[in-house]
Amino acid sequence: MRQDEIWDAEAAARYDTPGAGMFAPEVLEPTVETLARLAAGGRALEFAIGTGRVAVPLASRGVSVTGIELSLPMIERLRTKVDEATVPVVVGDMATSHAPGAATSRAPGTYALVYLVFNTISNLLTQDEQVECFRNAARHLQPGGRFVIELWVPELRSLPPGKRATVFTSEPGYIGLDTYDVLDQRIVSHHFRFGEGRDASLFRSPHRYIWPAELDLMGRLAGFELESRHADWTGSPFTAESTSHVSVYRLG
Repeated sequence: MRQDEIWDAEAAARYDTPGAGMFAPEVLEPTVETLARLAAGGRALEFAIGTGRVAVPLASRGVSVTGIELSLPMIERLRTKVDEATVPVVVGDMATSHAPGAATSRAPGTYALVYLVFNTISNLLTQDEQVECFRNAARHLQPGGRFVIELWVPELRSLPPGKRATVFTSEPGYIGLDTYDVLDQRIVSHHFRFGEGRDASLFRSPHRYIWPAELDLMGRLAGFELESRHADWTGSPFTAESTSHVSVYRLG
């Protein structure tokens, strides 16, 4: 399935969880605070802006935010929160900034900050596309601008020999598991939601996982240098046990 088919109206409606999950204040506030500091008064561009989870509160902080988004249902949901004048959005892919079948386009102007949150670069399913995402960020940045990526660390140490799946979350009403193709660095995340009865719903999304060192090399190919890496948005140290990272790249 294409990414714009995965992130349909049903997925967009399920994405927003005000006050909980990714929208919990303890998750969202450090994200917005860090991005506002890195923008340093300049303009910001969010790749895969979605329903505006980060962009809307960032714009309310006075940062000029533009987005790129492939999913029209996601943009429609964003528009219930803010108008085009407040957070303009270009319809397109984060690796190319154009919609399938359309002429190449880009977000207007240049930016001090481009950012890509919550593992979204892994939605690009080939290494070439992921490298192009870095290059697309470089095309939009002013000299010395920053590209920020939030990404999980593949948990291959939890994958027993001969097994292809791991459970990453198990809680009342929800089970999440990943199936791995370690040859091509592919994962399919399966999200099972259920209640008291027999019925359950399943949402699946494919990803290509990236090791931090591989991510750094992608950055170098596009003219970036790694400026900092932390385990989270609050600045916790990144260690061998970290399950995710926030990496900041500066354009040379």
